[in-house]
Amino acid sequence: MPIARAVKRAAVRLGAVALTGALLAACGGSTDDTSSDGAGGKVTVTVDLFGSFGYKEAGLYAEYEKLHPGVTIKQTDTEDEADYWKSLQTRLAGGGGLADVQGIEVGRIASVTQQQADRFTDLRKYGADALKDQFAPAKWAAATGKGGEVLGLGTDVGPEAMCYRTDLFKQAGLPTDRDELAKKWATWDGYLELGKQYKAKATGKSAWLDSVGSLYSIMIGQEKERYYDASGKLIWEDNPALRTAWDHSVEAAEGGLSAKLDQWSPAWNQAFAAGSFATIPCPAWMLGYIKGQAGESGKGKWDVAPLPGGAGNWGGSYLAVPKAAAHKKEAYELIKWLTAPEQQSRLFEKQGNFPSATGAIEKVAGAKDPFFSDAPIGKIFGDAAKAAPVQVLGVHDQNIAQQITNALSEVERKGTSPEKAWSNAKKGVANTIG
Repeated sequence: MPIARAVKRAAVRLGAVALTGALLAACGGSTDDTSSDGAGGKVTVTVDLFGSFGYKEAGLYAEYEKLHPGVTIKQTDTEDEADYWKSLQTRLAGGGGLADVQGIEVGRIASVTQQQADRFTDLRKYGADALKDQFAPAKWAAATGKGGEVLGLGTDVGPEAMCYRTDLFKQAGLPTDRDELAKKWATWDGYLELGKQYKAKATGKSAWLDSVGSLYSIMIGQEKERYYDASGKLIWEDNPALRTAWDHSVEAAEGGLSAKLDQWSPAWNQAFAAGSFATIPCPAWMLGYIKGQAGESGKGKWDVAPLPGGAGNWGGSYLAVPKAAAHKKEAYELIKWLTAPEQQSRLFEKQGNFPSATGAIEKVAGAKDPFFSDAPIGKIFGDAAKAAPVQVLGVHDQNIAQQITNALSEVERKGTSPEKAWSNAKKGVANTIG
């Protein structure tokens, strides 16, 4: 998604600022483990997420409620992770209006572990330390506080690939075989060259890719060090890998290869079914989103191929329990179940969210997806997950990324010079992180 999960993941969602009366009743500023909302010991566990986590869509909430007759799950969500995070910070500061379970995007998890550990429940209280071997080491370590606190359980990760429309490729005279394409776009230069060929031959108003922001995000996801180095020092301004991602994104913008769509906007959502773009950089969690937006008419028109430039990761998320949650024990039991290998593997098969639980990764290795022309998604994303770098996560990763993609949007949509846009990105980062 969770990236976006991130992408987000993402597809990204905001926990509503104005919560419903039922949610407010269930998640006031309680600090104990009260387990009853009313007569009969019934409990309403509230979940506040961003992006396409897919739990409701995959039927996992319904199954959990069936297995636990006294539990009702109520979820709130929206599409803008930046707004979600801002709202969450306001509620954490005030101590009220918090859900029992809060989603945390991977680009924010360092902020939780390094700056806000006192506002989240140490899940070791409920036995979470016994789950350590269930998760990939990097996924587990990222949500571990300075004192060993377990501050969240990992949901998905975001191994990267390229999703594309075979029907649009065919109309433009481009090859549609995923293995042949993987060779032709083994590098990002090769990908942009194919984009130029597509632009010259494509019919209608279809562009090569959705936005240069998604191109930047997928490229920077291939790097171990992006905005910070391993010592915690800010390096983004002088990071040559970041400038390479910027330069390729600028080239795509100035070459007219983009549909100029704001990700997660209504126009972007509609474009999946309308055929407004032929390719989209595609972390695993994007598969479920594409299915939802393209609908049944899109089945068989999409395919998935390995990513140009090697493996990377974009997005992924965690489920955390605020200290102010009304039902911390019940919340933990729910997230423990949702992040177990069995549920993670089912979620991948139904929604495309690639698991962070090691047992689940093995279970999905042979998965194919008929919507995506029977692409071997288990192998494509599994190989990418194994080869992706273990990324250095910083406190302000998501804030910096947002300022850079905002600046690229200026180049893409307003014709702002790259030099001016880069200067605006620097000012935006300075204003955002101080």
